[in-house]
Amino acid sequence: MAVDLKGMKTSTESPGSTFSGYPVLAAILVLLILIGWNVAASLPMHGADKAEKLVFVSLLILPIVALAFLSAGFFMIQPNQAAVITLFGDYRGTERREGLRWVWPWMGKDKISARAHNIHSERVKINDLRGNPIEIACNVVWRVADTAQASFDVDDYKEFVNIQIEAGLRTVGSRHPYDDFENEEVTLRGSADVINRELLEELNDRLRVAGIVVDEAGLTHLAYASEIASAMLKRQQADAIIAARAKIVLGAVGMVEDALTKLAQDEIVELDDERRAAMVSNLMVVLCGEKDAHPVINAGSLYQ
Repeated sequence: MAVDLKGMKTSTESPGSTFSGYPVLAAILVLLILIGWNVAASLPMHGADKAEKLVFVSLLILPIVALAFLSAGFFMIQPNQAAVITLFGDYRGTERREGLRWVWPWMGKDKISARAHNIHSERVKINDLRGNPIEIACNVVWRVADTAQASFDVDDYKEFVNIQIEAGLRTVGSRHPYDDFENEEVTLRGSADVINRELLEELNDRLRVAGIVVDEAGLTHLAYASEIASAMLKRQQADAIIAARAKIVLGAVGMVEDALTKLAQDEIVELDDERRAAMVSNLMVVLCGEKDAHPVINAGSLYQ
């Protein structure tokens, strides 16, 4: 038993002192044979005196009492299962050895699963870093690592896990913006690996007091809340259009520059500044326009 920084006593798992149940099972079989022999021996004693009958009854009752005593101490440990042993409210260790085990009947045996549990959280509505309402959910794989803490340091460790998952999800979701509108390095939508790792660390910190270890955590649902989904969709579309336009213009400028350079190097035509500007304007319109250009054949001179 230790004390944390907040003054609360924390439990620590220790090995339990139990016995293999198979020797005890053999002893029970011997008692059953003894009881059967006593019953068979007492059948012809209808004419025996009271003292003899009392002896036979005692020899019959004592094995029955011993049989009931030994039978009350059995318990079975399945793979990835543990039993918390207590004596009148005092922790006496945890038994993790598989198979048939036996302990004194007056000792408590509370079984706890050490297998991996999978939880898919409910969708939670929170505000991201910029105050936008979003819906978020996650999937968490957890298991009991310290049975003493899970049994004695929290009231109901399964309910504790459910509540802390929601709290951790709200904490991580509110630290970052949903999307990268202002060149943020970490966003909920664009940095899944970083967010999942941060969620895993947050949940392990919260559940450590209950002896719970989170092996895997990740977002399974992420969307804007219904009241702003339409507006945010338009904003995303506008950002995508702007980014596409910027890339088109950048490529068009390079193509125009290459065209003018090639014309000058090959001395195909000489252009003054005014005609050069007109050509640049025409090429930019053709390259950046959304519709196909319709060519016009000039039958006159270049300056007509």
